[in-house]
Amino acid sequence: MSNPLLESWRTPYETPPFHLITINHFRPAIDEAIRSASEEIRQITENPEPPTFENTVATLDNCGEKLGQISAILFNLNSAETSGELMAEAQEIAPILTRFSNDITLNEKLFSRIRAIYNSKDTLSLNREQEMLLEKRYRTFVLGGAGLNENDKLRFREISEELSKLALRFEENVLDETNAFELHITEYHDLAGLPGDIVETAAAEAVKRNKEGWIFTLHFPSYIPFMQYSEKREFREKMLKAYNSRAFHKDNKDNRSLVARIVNLRLESVKMLGFKNYAEMVLGDRMAEDQDKVLSFLEELFTFSHTAALRDFQNAADYARELGHNDKIERWDWAYFSEKLKKARHNIDDEILKPYFSLDNTREAIFMLATRLFGLKFKSTNEIPVYHSEVSTWEVYRDDDIVAAILYLDLHPRKGKNGGAWMTNFREEKIRKNSRIIPLVSIVSNFARPSATKPSLLTFNELTTFLHEFGHALHGMLSQCTYESVAGTNVARDFVELPSQFMENWAFEKDWLDSFAVHYKTGEKIPFEMVQRIKDASAFNEGYACNRQLGFSFLDMAWHTITEPFDSEISDFEESAMARTELFQWSETMNMSCSFTHLFGGGYAAGYYGYKWAEVLDADAFQFFKESGIFNKEVADSFRRYILESGGSDKPMNLYKKFRGKEPSIDAFLERSGLK
Repeated sequence: MSNPLLESWRTPYETPPFHLITINHFRPAIDEAIRSASEEIRQITENPEPPTFENTVATLDNCGEKLGQISAILFNLNSAETSGELMAEAQEIAPILTRFSNDITLNEKLFSRIRAIYNSKDTLSLNREQEMLLEKRYRTFVLGGAGLNENDKLRFREISEELSKLALRFEENVLDETNAFELHITEYHDLAGLPGDIVETAAAEAVKRNKEGWIFTLHFPSYIPFMQYSEKREFREKMLKAYNSRAFHKDNKDNRSLVARIVNLRLESVKMLGFKNYAEMVLGDRMAEDQDKVLSFLEELFTFSHTAALRDFQNAADYARELGHNDKIERWDWAYFSEKLKKARHNIDDEILKPYFSLDNTREAIFMLATRLFGLKFKSTNEIPVYHSEVSTWEVYRDDDIVAAILYLDLHPRKGKNGGAWMTNFREEKIRKNSRIIPLVSIVSNFARPSATKPSLLTFNELTTFLHEFGHALHGMLSQCTYESVAGTNVARDFVELPSQFMENWAFEKDWLDSFAVHYKTGEKIPFEMVQRIKDASAFNEGYACNRQLGFSFLDMAWHTITEPFDSEISDFEESAMARTELFQWSETMNMSCSFTHLFGGGYAAGYYGYKWAEVLDADAFQFFKESGIFNKEVADSFRRYILESGGSDKPMNLYKKFRGKEPSIDAFLERSGLK
C-alpha cells in the first residue's frame, strides 16, 4: 500500500499532503521512519573517523527528518482536528516515539562521541550557534539518562514512555470534559444581559445540536462573554463551576490520579539524574537559571501586585453594592461586575469595541504591521493542501521577495479542536546543503465564526490573543539559523514568550488601531476618544490579573519542587500552594490542577512563571521602541535580527542585550501595569 506520509511530497513548498493522508497511514509511516532514522544513527556511531562536530553533532541534528515531519502532522492534528480514532492512534504511537527517543539518548556509542566533542569544545573553532547546539545536545543526552547504569536506564525508559501516554490522556480528558458540557436555555428571559451576537451564536449552536432555544458551551467564544454579561447569577455559577471542575468528577475522565502519577514519575526520573526536584533539572538551561531566582522573582511581583489585587477586588465589590448586590462577590460574579465597573469608569467594554475588530480586518492589519516593522508580505494561496476547509494558507515573503515561510491560519472553534490558542509548526527552519528550508508555521485559535448577520468580531482580549500568537509565528517564520534544534521558537521557555507578548503592545497604540479599526456596519473609524479609553483602561484590574497569574505560577512551582513522592489530597495541596493569592472562598468542588494542560499536557512544567518573566522583557523592549518611535526602522531591525531571527543561537540574555544595549529592568512593567 502506498503511503503519502513516506513519499516525496509533490506539493507547493513540500507542504504536507493532508488531502491524501488517512489515520491508517500514521502507524506504518512511523515504523518505517523510525527504521530509517535508526540506520542514520547507526552510520554515525559506526563511523570510523574520530568524532567531530560535523560528522556527529551536525549530522545528528539532521537525522530523522521524515520522522519529525510525520510526528508533527500527527500531534498537530490531534490538537486541532482530532477524533476518537486519532486520539487512540496518538496514544499508541506516543510511547513508540518516546522509546525511539530513549534509544538515541541512551545509546552509549553515540553519547561517547558527543561527550568527546563536548570535552574538547574549548579547542574547537566553533561559532556561537554551533556552541549552543553542542551544549544543548550534550545536556539532552545527560538529562536523557545517558550516564545511568543499565538497570536505571531500563527504569528511565519505562518512566518516559509512561509519561508520554499520561500527558496525552490528561489533555484528552480535559477536551472531552470541555465538549461534554452544555448550558441549555429555553426561556428568552434567561438571556438577560447577553449581547445579541452571543445570543445569535448560541441559537445556531442549538440548531446544530437539534435542540430548541440556546446552547452555551465552555469554549471561550461562548464561555467568556457569558460570564461577563449574563444577569442570571445561577447560570454564571453553573458555567464557572463546570469550567473549573473539568476532569475533577471522580469518573473515568478524572485527572487526579494522572496528576499524582505524572509529578511522581517526574520526580523519580530527575532523582535518578542527581537532581533534588524536577524544577532544578528544568531550570538549568532557562534564562532564570534556578528555582531560587524564579521564586525570588515571583515574590517580588507578589509584593507589588497583591495590594493592587485587593484594591481591584474591593473596587468591584463596592460597585456591586452600588448596583444592589448585597451578597459577597463570589468567583462567578467577578467577570460580570468587573466588566460593568470597567464600562462605568472608562465607558468601554468588549461589546462596545467588538464592532471595530472584524476578524478579516484585524488579520490584514496584523499582516501590515509585520510589513511595516519587519518587511514581510503575505499572499493568500489556495494551492497548499489543508487539514480542514476553514484553514487558510499564506505565502510569506521577505522584503527581497523571497518566500520566507508558509503560514496556516485555523481560527474558529470545532468539536475536535482543543480550547485556547497556540502557535505550532509542521516544519522547522534550517539550512540544508546551503539552502534554507522554509518553516511551515500554524496559528490555531477559537475565535467566533461569522453569524448570519455579522462577520466574525473579536473582543479586545481576542485581539491581543491574535497578536500574541502572531508574535510566536514571527519567531518561527523569520528564523535564520543553520540548525533545526536551535531555530525559531527552540529557545529557553522563559524567553520564548518575549516576541508574543511584545506584539500585544500594539493593541494599545493609536497609530496602529487607526489603520484598520472601523465599524463593520458603518465603516466609521474607531473614535479617538475610544482609543484613548482603551489606553486609559489598559491597566484596569491589572493587580488582580497579575495576582491570579502568580497563583498559577506558585502552583506550578509547588508541584515541581516536591522532593518526596506525592501521596496527599490534590485539593489540599493546591489550596496551600495558591492560598496567598486567593481572593475568593476556596471550593472543594473545583480544581485547577486537573485541567492545567500547560503543566500536565504541555511543556510548561516548572516554567509557567515564564509568562510573567517575559512580560517584564516585553515591557522593557517596547519601552525602547517608544523612546525611539514605535515604528523606528533601526530599532525594529535590531529586534528582528537579535530576537526574531536568532532563535536559540545564543544565550537569551546575550541576545536581549544585543538588541536593547542593556539588561532588562522591571520598571517598565510595573509602570505599564499600574503596580508601582
